[in-house]
Amino acid sequence: MLFARLLRPFITVGTLHIVDASGQVHTLAGVESGPEVAMRVHDKRSERRLLWKPAVAVGEAYMDGTMTVEGGDLYPLMDLMNRNIFRAGYNPLSRLQRLLTWPLRLVPSSNSLRRARRNAAHTYDLDASFYRLFLDKHMQYTCGYFPKRDETLEEAQEEKMLHIASKLLLKPNLKVLEIGCGWGNLAVYLAGLESVTVHGLTLSREQLREAETLARENGLGNRVQFSLRDYRHERGQYDRIVSVGMFEHVGAAHYGAYFKQIHDLLNDDGVAVVHFIGRMEPPGETAPWLAKYIFPGGYAPALSEALRALEKQRLFLTDVEVWRQHYPLTLAAWRQRLHANWDEVKARFGENFCRMWDFYLAGSEAAFRHDTFVVFQLQMARRMDAVPLARDYIEPWKEAHRQMQPTPA
Repeated sequence: MLFARLLRPFITVGTLHIVDASGQVHTLAGVESGPEVAMRVHDKRSERRLLWKPAVAVGEAYMDGTMTVEGGDLYPLMDLMNRNIFRAGYNPLSRLQRLLTWPLRLVPSSNSLRRARRNAAHTYDLDASFYRLFLDKHMQYTCGYFPKRDETLEEAQEEKMLHIASKLLLKPNLKVLEIGCGWGNLAVYLAGLESVTVHGLTLSREQLREAETLARENGLGNRVQFSLRDYRHERGQYDRIVSVGMFEHVGAAHYGAYFKQIHDLLNDDGVAVVHFIGRMEPPGETAPWLAKYIFPGGYAPALSEALRALEKQRLFLTDVEVWRQHYPLTLAAWRQRLHANWDEVKARFGENFCRMWDFYLAGSEAAFRHDTFVVFQLQMARRMDAVPLARDYIEPWKEAHRQMQPTPA
C-alpha cells in the first residue's frame, strides 16, 4: 500500500496499523513508545485519494465512512497523528515543504468584505439549535478557562468571560464595542456585570437574530445592541473594545487594518482585549481539510504576525497572556456532548455531518495537546498608563464581581 509507505518515515512515535482494502495489515512502528491504533481503509478509491491528497482525504474518508478506526473511537488516531506531526516539524522534508508553501498562506486568508461575509455564513449561519447541543449554556464557541483544571464547561466559560471583563476594567457608563459578537452572550454578560452599553458586530444573520432576542429576553435591549456589520465599517468612539475568537477570521493581509480600527475606535484612555488562537512557531498555513469544511478563510497566526501589525498603530501592548492547555479541555467537553446528542444531530443533518464534526473536534483537541497551538490574550491601550502597572488588579476585580455573574434567560 503506497499510502503506508508514504507515512512510514513520519511515524516516529507509537504504532499505526493500516488495514487496506484487500485486508492486508501494514504496521508502522515508531522508535518511541506511544499510542497503538488501527485504521481500516475500505476501498481502493480511498487508498488512491489518501495517497495523492492525504491532508484532505483522511478527513473526507472518515466523513463518508470509507476509513474507520478499529474500536470506533476516532481520538486515538488523531492523537497518534498529531504526536507525529509535531515531531515532523524537525524533519528536513517538512521544513522544505513549509518554506515552499509559506507565501501561499496569504491567498486563502485575504478576506475581502464579500469573502468575509461568505466565510462567516458558512460557519455561523447553521441553525443555532445545533450549537446548543454541544456548547455551554452561555453559547461560548471559544476556549474556556480552566484555572483549576476540574471546572465544568459552564464554569470554565464563565471564568473566561469574567477574566476578560477584568482585563477590560469595566466600570459603570462605559461604552463597549465587541468585534465578532457570536450569539450575543458575552455582550449580555458584560452588561449584566456592570452598567455599560455594548455594541456587538457580526457578519452572520443567524447570530444577529439570536443575539437580539437574547438581549430582549434579558431586559437589556436599551443597553445591548447588535449590527450586521464588518468591523472595517464601524465608526464612532468607544471606551473598551473586546474581540474573542474573531481575529482568526481577519486574514493575515488585513491585520494592519484590524489594529488600525481598534486604535481609531478607542478613546484616548480606552482599553482593548483581543483573544485568539495562535501558534508558538513561525507563520504557517491552515490545515486544508479545516479550511475546506469548518473555517474557510480561517488562520491561526504566529504571535509575531499579530505584534508586527499592532506595533505600527501606536498602540501600547499592556499585557500578553498565553493559555496553553485550556482548549483541549474545552474541545473534549464539546465532543463528549456531541456524542451524547449524536442521534439527534444525525436525524437532522445526517451521518456525514456528524462524522465531519467528530473529526474536527477530535483533531483539534489532539492538535492543541501535541502541536504548537495556544490561545493568546492581548491587552492594549492608546496610553501607557491606561491600565494599572501591575497585574495584581485582575484577581481582586474578579472576586468582587464573581457573585454578580448574570445568568442568561
